[in-house]
Parts: sequence; C-alpha cells; structure tokens
Amino acid sequence: MSTQAAFSNFKVLTFDVVGTLIDFEAGVLSAVRKISGKTSAELSDDQIFEPYKRGRDQHYERSSEAMFHVYRHLAKELGLPSDDASCDAFQLSVLRWGPFADSAEALKRLRTKFRLVAMTNADRVALSAYAHALGNPFDDTVCADDTGVAKPNPEFFAYNKGRQSAFGYKQSDILHVAQSQYHDIGIARKLGYKVCWIERRQGIAGFGGTPAVEALTKPDFHFPTLKALADAAIGPAA
Repeated sequence: MSTQAAFSNFKVLTFDVVGTLIDFEAGVLSAVRKISGKTSAELSDDQIFEPYKRGRDQHYERSSEAMFHVYRHLAKELGLPSDDASCDAFQLSVLRWGPFADSAEALKRLRTKFRLVAMTNADRVALSAYAHALGNPFDDTVCADDTGVAKPNPEFFAYNKGRQSAFGYKQSDILHVAQSQYHDIGIARKLGYKVCWIERRQGIAGFGGTPAVEALTKPDFHFPTLKALADAAIGPAA
C-alpha cells in the first residue's frame, strides 16, 4: 500500500489546534521573558512551564480570560512582576500565539483532499485569532465554548462526533491529528478513533507545556511535523 493510499479511507481530519498548529510553548516562553526581563539563561523553559501548567490547572476557564490569573500564579511562584499590567500583557499575548512555520501551508494542501475540523480547548475568541493566523483553513470548528467541557473529557469527542454525523460523516471517516498525548492521542485512541501524532517536541526531553502521561499511546500515524503529514497524505508540495 502506498503512503497516500493509507489515508484514502479518511474524509475528515480533526485537529487539536494549540500545540499542534499553534506554537503555544514559544508564545508562553516569549511573553514571560519579555514581561519579566529575564533571559533563557536566567529562567529556563522548564522553570516557566511547570508553574504555567499548575496555574492552568487552577484556572481552566476560557483561555482568553483565565490567562490573566494563570500568569499571576506563575509570576508569584517565580518571584516575577505580578501586577495587573503584567498579567494583562500576558493574557493579550495569548491571542497572538503564532503558528508553527509549516502549519498554514500544510493545512492548505490537506484541505484539497479532506474536510478540516478544529477541535480545541481554546475558547471562541482565541480560536478566531488562531484560525485567522492559519489562513482560515477550517471547514468546521468545535471549541470549549461549544462543548462546555475540555479534552481529554470524552464528551468533547462525543459532541464533535454528533456534529460531524449531521454532515454525513461517520467516526470511521475521521482521523484525529494532535500533538498532545494527554489531551488527545490517548483518549481518542481509547474511544476508537484512528490517530495521527504530530510529535512537535521530537528530540526534546520532557513534555514542555503539556501535561505528562505515564505511558505513550502508540498512534496509527506518527510524524514530527504537519508538513510531513501533508507530504505523506497529499504528496510533496510542487
């Protein structure tokens, strides 16, 4: 079977957005260092990510609103400026998190063959900003404002399954594409979906800004970038 033939049974690609298409880790690191004035030598990636994740656990509301409080938690842990202006600057920076270098071009190619659906824990405000930065590639979007829950809650996937069925698509038509083993790959596989792991942190130790898992779930497809997925499913760009 050719590489492209392996993807021929799928009609819909559902995408995690933040971490898979949008480089939130670079956004978090850049914003914290800019606000604090600390360099990477003074404040390592992991020193930032660990309190960031703890803050996000405590404030898991709408991303365009809760990040004010996430930063305050992080800043207090690290002894950084935690005044309202600093917290506000971090919250606004979240809406400007940029795409990975390959995301927009790869999505444009993938859209020639598949229905593209965003499935994100971001809220509608943040998702609108990210979709615009990606060139508005999605045929449909599902976000935390729609579902009322966040991945890895199975109800998030159930909501999207019902939504796509209204357009005539079955679960077997869907390939779920994501970076996060915790939020996406493990639960999607458990629910019976075919999954494609985009391992954005390949070759980098640890889990960065994403919660750790005890054991990695083996995906059906595994690529280091979205470009590599597009090359395999569509063929290399002309």
